[in-house]
Amino acid sequence: MRKKYQKLIMIFLAALMVFSLAACGSSENSSKGGSKDEKRKVKIGYLPITHAMPLFIESEDGKENFKNIELELVKFGSWPELLDALNTGRIDGASVLITLAMKAKESGIDLKAVALGHRDGNVLVVNKDINKIEDLKGKSFAIPHKFSTHNILLHQALKQAGMKYEDVKAVELPPAEMPAALSEGRIAGYVVAEPFGAVSVALDKGKVLYQDQDVWKDSIDCALVLRNDFIQEDGNYAQELVNEYVKAGETAEKKDSHVHDVSSKFMKVDKKVMDVSLKWISYDELRIDEASYDELTTNLKEMKLLDNPPSYKDFIDNTLIDKAK
Repeated sequence: MRKKYQKLIMIFLAALMVFSLAACGSSENSSKGGSKDEKRKVKIGYLPITHAMPLFIESEDGKENFKNIELELVKFGSWPELLDALNTGRIDGASVLITLAMKAKESGIDLKAVALGHRDGNVLVVNKDINKIEDLKGKSFAIPHKFSTHNILLHQALKQAGMKYEDVKAVELPPAEMPAALSEGRIAGYVVAEPFGAVSVALDKGKVLYQDQDVWKDSIDCALVLRNDFIQEDGNYAQELVNEYVKAGETAEKKDSHVHDVSSKFMKVDKKVMDVSLKWISYDELRIDEASYDELTTNLKEMKLLDNPPSYKDFIDNTLIDKAK
């Protein structure tokens, strides 16, 4: 009788072990999106700026359309924080300054830029005493980061006026501090991502000296960048993400009440400021073209910001946006 009970106990324990192993395997597959009933969570980093609007709209409007992924937006307070998370794989991608992503790529991080965040929308804002760029000589002018399209815009504006970059005192400031710094007279002007330029204009504390297209037509600034291992893991995940991103860009271009409602969930910005900001920006045609990218790399080399920028072929992946529907 005792042998019979021992045999039954051993059978029970063996069955329990098989069940436990199966459950563990199911859990592992679920975390990777391998289960038929589970979606692959995709983490995309962002800063709360108008240039990331397609990402915000995708997060809200795409929920019902995603079949294989669950989009989670991760907010960061600065570009270095965001880049650290992107470079170490804690997020799958980001809406980021393309120049910072290029620097990361140059350093060996396997990233791909798959779409623009926006077109236009970078303005050189100055105090009301500045009437021409020559008036900036010897004065402080703020940029968000030396590795930014904004810094190149400053360089180009000075160059086209026959001035040297050193003729102004370029200072790096957090974007949110720039309107106050201008109002208080600590800087004579700044160029930065939106909506911070619009803040000074909407509050009548500053004025636009140049729109970006006045200085550098078809300049590129922010981009949707993905880790290549995420793209290679399962192309359907990345394709689904970009499909909805393109649709979100088309929605953002309407600049209607829905766009304002979505933006208010990600940015605490007065409607008057947002109206000014949206007027300067476009969200259609988000494909990254080779001529614009090559001009960007030329500027980076000229300013000695990057010695060996990644080539268009190595860094830009248009296959996803070209298939987007």
